Amino acid sequence: MAFLGGCQTFNTSTDGSPPVEDVTATEQAAQPEVYSSFSKETLLALLTAEMAGQRNRFDIALGNYVQQANATQDAGVAERGFRIAEYLGADQAALDTALIWAKNAPDAIDAQRAAAVQLARAGRYDESMTYMEKVLQRQGDTHFDFLALSAAETDPETRAGLLQSFDRLLNKYPANGQLIFGKALLLQEDGRSEEALELLESHPAKTDEVAPLLLQARLLQSLERGDEALPLLEKGIREHPDDKRLRLSYARALVEQGRMEDAKGEFSSLVQQFPEDDDLRFSLALVCLEAQAWQEAIVYLQELIERGSHVDAAHYNLARAYEELGDSDSALIEYGLVGPGNDYLPAQARQTELLFASDRIGEASAKLEKARGAEPDYAIQLYLIEAEALAGKQRKEQAWQLIQQGLEQFPDDLNLLYTRAMLAEDRDDLGQLETDLRFILERDPENTMALNALGYTLADRTTRYQEADELIDKAYRLSPNDPAILDSKGWINYRLGKLDEAERFLRKALEDFPDHEVAAHLGEVLWVQGKQSEARDIWASALEKQPDSEVLRSTIKRLTGAEKP
Repeated sequence: MAFLGGCQTFNTSTDGSPPVEDVTATEQAAQPEVYSSFSKETLLALLTAEMAGQRNRFDIALGNYVQQANATQDAGVAERGFRIAEYLGADQAALDTALIWAKNAPDAIDAQRAAAVQLARAGRYDESMTYMEKVLQRQGDTHFDFLALSAAETDPETRAGLLQSFDRLLNKYPANGQLIFGKALLLQEDGRSEEALELLESHPAKTDEVAPLLLQARLLQSLERGDEALPLLEKGIREHPDDKRLRLSYARALVEQGRMEDAKGEFSSLVQQFPEDDDLRFSLALVCLEAQAWQEAIVYLQELIERGSHVDAAHYNLARAYEELGDSDSALIEYGLVGPGNDYLPAQARQTELLFASDRIGEASAKLEKARGAEPDYAIQLYLIEAEALAGKQRKEQAWQLIQQGLEQFPDDLNLLYTRAMLAEDRDDLGQLETDLRFILERDPENTMALNALGYTLADRTTRYQEADELIDKAYRLSPNDPAILDSKGWINYRLGKLDEAERFLRKALEDFPDHEVAAHLGEVLWVQGKQSEARDIWASALEKQPDSEVLRSTIKRLTGAEKP
C-alpha cells in the first residue's frame, strides 16, 4: 500500500544528517512538534497504518485512518481511509470517511459521488441526492442508477420520496440521460414498467449509452413485447458490435422468442469471442438442448466438466442428452455423478425412474439407501422419491414399510406424514389417514394440501359432509386457483346436492388441469343432471389420454353398466 498525499515527510539536510534544531528546548516544550500540516502523533499513526497495510493487517490500517480522518478533517487522509474501508466492505467506516472527504474537498467530483453512494447504501436517500446533484452540477458521471437500484427493497413511501427527488432534478436538468435512466429504473422497481418504458421512449438514449437501451429491451420483454426488443437490440449491436452485454441480451431474447437456431449461433459466436467465459459455454449447451442438438450439447457439457466449471449441472444435463439419444446406461452414469446442490435431487429422482422403468428396482433401492447414508441432509427427500416410485409400480406395501422406516428416523416430518396418509387411504385405513393429516394441521393450520386431502376423503369416503365442506372451503380460500381444490369443491357440492355449483367448479378444474379423476367427477355430475351425451364425451376423451384409469372405468361401469362410455 503506497502512502498517499496529505501527509508530508521529514525535512532532512542535504548530506543526509538529522534535521537541524533551530528552536530552543523551552520552545519545544511549550508547543507540540508539527511536521508540515500534521502533528507527530498523527504522522506516527499514519505511518503505522501504512506498515500495517503492508503486513496485511488492514484492520489496524483502517482503524488508524478513520481515527485520523476524524481528528484532522484532512481530505487526503479521509480519502485513503475510504478506499481501505471500501476494499474491506466496512460500510460504516466507508460512510464516515466519505462524508469527511466530501466535506473537505467540496470541488472533488469523486468525493461527492462517494458520499452519495455511501449514503444511498445506508438508506439516506434525500442526503444522497443532495451530493449527487453536486456531481451533476460539475458535469460528472453520476450514479443515479445505483440510487434507484439501492431503493428496490425499501418501503413504497421511501421510493415515492426518491421519485419526487428525481422529478425535482429533472425539472432543472430535463435532458440529463443519467437522471432519466435512474428514474426509469426506479419506476421499473416500483412495478410501473409501462411508465418506465414510456419515459425511455420519449427520451431516446445517445448512441454511446448502452445501459438505457438494455433496460428498454428488458421492459419490452417483461411486457410480453419481446418481438419489439429484438430490432432495438440489433440496432444497438450495429452501433456497439463488441459490447458483450448487448449481444448476450440479444441471444437471450432470441431464446425467449423461440428462435433456438439463431440463439445457438449467437451464443456460439460469443463463446468464440470469450472462450474463458464458462457461463456463456453453459448457456450455449442449454440452448443446444432446447434446440434438440444433443451431440453439440454433449460437446460443450463435456468441455465444462474438463474445465471444472458448472460440473454438477453439466453432469445432469449430459444425462438428459444421453436419455434423448436413447443411451440409458450413459444417462445413469451421469446422473450418479451429480453431487449435492440444486441438481442433486432431480438427478436422484430421474435415476430412480430409469431404473424402475427397466425393472431394476432392487438396484434403485440400494442406490437410494446408500445416498441417504452419504447425504443425510437429503434423506427425507430421498425417502419420498423412493416411496413415490414404489407406489407408482403398485408396490404399495413396500412403499408403506419404507415410509414407516423414514418416520422412525424423522417422526415429525410433515412430508413423510402426508405421504403415509395417502398410502393409508389406499389401504382403507382412514383412521391413520385422519390421524396423520390432523397432526399436520395442528402444526400447520394453513397447509392447503392437508386441508384438501382430509376434506376430499371425508366427502368421498364418509358421510361427514359438513366437516368436509369446512375443510375444503378453508383450502379454497387460501388457494382459490388450485385445480385439485377446485375438484374437491365440485365434489363436496355434488355430495351436498348442489349440482349447478358442482358442475361449475368441476368444469373450471378440468379446464385448468385435464386430469382423468376430474373428468370422472365432472362426467358423473353431468350424468345425474341428465346430460348423458356430454358425460360420455368427457369420459371418452379422458380415456384416450389415460386408458388404464381405474377411477374412470369404475365410474363409467357404476353409472352405465358398461366398461366404456
